[in-house]
Formats: sequence, structure tokens, C-alpha cells
Amino acid sequence: MRAIAQQRYGSAEELRLVDVETPVPGEGEVLVRVRAAAVNARDWHIMRGDPYVARLAMPASFGPRGPRRAVRGSDFAGVVEAVGPGVTSFAPGDEVYGDLREHDGAFAELARVPLDHLAHKPAGLTFEQAAAVPLAGTTALVALQDMAQVRPGETVLINGASGGVGTFAVQLAKAFGATVTGVCSTRNLGLVTELGADGVIDYTREDFTRSGRRYDVVLDLVANRSLGELKRTLTPQGRLVLSGGGTSAGGRPRVFGPMALVIRARLAARFGDRRVRPMPDVPPTPASGLKMLRGYLESGEVAPAVDRTFPFARAAEAVRYLEIEHARAKVVISMGTT
Repeated sequence: MRAIAQQRYGSAEELRLVDVETPVPGEGEVLVRVRAAAVNARDWHIMRGDPYVARLAMPASFGPRGPRRAVRGSDFAGVVEAVGPGVTSFAPGDEVYGDLREHDGAFAELARVPLDHLAHKPAGLTFEQAAAVPLAGTTALVALQDMAQVRPGETVLINGASGGVGTFAVQLAKAFGATVTGVCSTRNLGLVTELGADGVIDYTREDFTRSGRRYDVVLDLVANRSLGELKRTLTPQGRLVLSGGGTSAGGRPRVFGPMALVIRARLAARFGDRRVRPMPDVPPTPASGLKMLRGYLESGEVAPAVDRTFPFARAAEAVRYLEIEHARAKVVISMGTT
């Protein structure tokens, strides 16, 4: 079968369309014919081995000189091709979506998926729309529901509201009954407003950490502010949730990158700062979050925002676009386009 793979760390030029061995589902696994896959910041971080510290901290994904697994991609949507021994909850022909996480391998014609990494595809969504959901949607869900424990009537600020996770976070926070403010660039103000934000802040014109406004929850997805700056935007009982961040301009990998802020936040939380809530080191397996998101997606309360769709043969270009061009919302690879 065909897949997008790499053998060593580097730019998107290292990604190649190659023939690889067709996977066979094992015990508790499903073989999915991929119809669409989404690109995440995670993909280019692993592609580049960036930051360096991740090569030590995340050995399941990062090897010393190249990614642990050659085939890139974690998010997918497709059709069940075959099931392994012991699988009764899925059958050939079922439409599914999921997040492979450290297993990787979504940028391929077929993917072998553990049961707890997929769910039935939401009705009414195309494969391209469904593929845009898993990692970003479940990250937003865990951040707001589990970590921040957003309650109706609270105020929520999302720094990075026009990105992949941010677009889901805006909609989920509204679904939870919060008043939402999104921080983004000038060109994305309209998008964030359309997603339901009650207010938007153009970071090129206003520094939200110096405005004097306070929020019950701040979800930071950019890691471009210090921990102190972010904490001063909180109400006395406010909660700060940190999830990823960092951008690349195609240069050499950094030593710590956005992990520096996360490390500081974890130290603060460990020493008793209850307002700081980094995302868990080992997040919940995707299936439960995917099932919960399906309800929001089928009701129309949440909808994937897709920036661009690339054909499978141009997957490397899709990764480059997300990494270098500061894409908004989600970037998707479609197996059905040429």
C-alpha cells in the first residue's frame, strides 16, 4: 500500500510517498481504509524532532535520529476494512474516525487502529470534516471539561482561538454555557466570531495580559506569554490551562520550545498553585472523547472548521503549509482527490 513516510528528522522534504507493507489487524485492533487524514502541529514536531527535549521525554514517538515510526499522521476518518480477533463493536463497512496518537500511520491507504483509539463517525459529516476532529477536538474537550471544569456563566479566554484546537475550544466553551473571548490575528477575527465567540481580541493591536480584564478560565494554546503574565489575567478563583503551542519558521529544532512553559506550569502546580492546570502527561485514550464529541457534532453545536484540503500525493505540502504558513483552523488530506 502507499503511505507518506520519512526515515530521519528534517523538513517536509523528508516526507516521501512510498510503498510499505500492508498492516494486519491483531487482537483488539481494526484495519481502516483511510478516506481522509488531518494534519496537526504534532506531525511537524515529530517530523523535525522538535523540540530536542521531546526526544528524551516522549520516546514512544521520538527516536534519537528519526521518528519512532516512519509513517506520519495520527488523525483519520475512513471505513473499516477488517477486524482483528476479539473485536465485536465494529464490522467491515462501518464508517469511523479516530486518533492513532503514538501509533501514528494515518497518512496511508490503510491504518491499523487499536479499539480505544476510534469511534463511529458522526452522521452528517464528510470524511474530510470528520478527520479534522479527533486530536484537536478531544484536546479542547479535556482542557475545558476535565482540567478547567468550565461551568455555565463563567468567562473563558482562549489564546490561539483560530487554530485547530482553538476553533473547537470556542465552540465547546459556548456549548458549556460560558461567555467566550478569543485571541487571534486580524485576518481571523471574522472566523472566531462566526464560531460563536462573544468577543475577540486582535493580538496585533492589544495585549490581553495588560488590558486589566480578568477571566474565570484562560486556555493558552500558543505559549507566547510567561506564566506570570497569564496568571494575572485570572479572577481570584480562575484556572489557567496550558496545552502545547509554539510555532516554527522552518529553522533548527529548539531545545525546549513550548515545553519550557509547560515545565514551569507543572512545577507551579506541584508546589500547590491550584490555579495552574497543565494538560495531563498521559491523556485519556481517544475513544471516550470521540464518542462524546459525536453528540455535539451531530447536534450542530460544534462543527469542524477546515482551512484547506490537499490531495494525498501532496501530503508533504499540507504539512509544510500548516507549519510555515500559519494556517488557521484545520488542514486535511483527502485520499479521494488527486
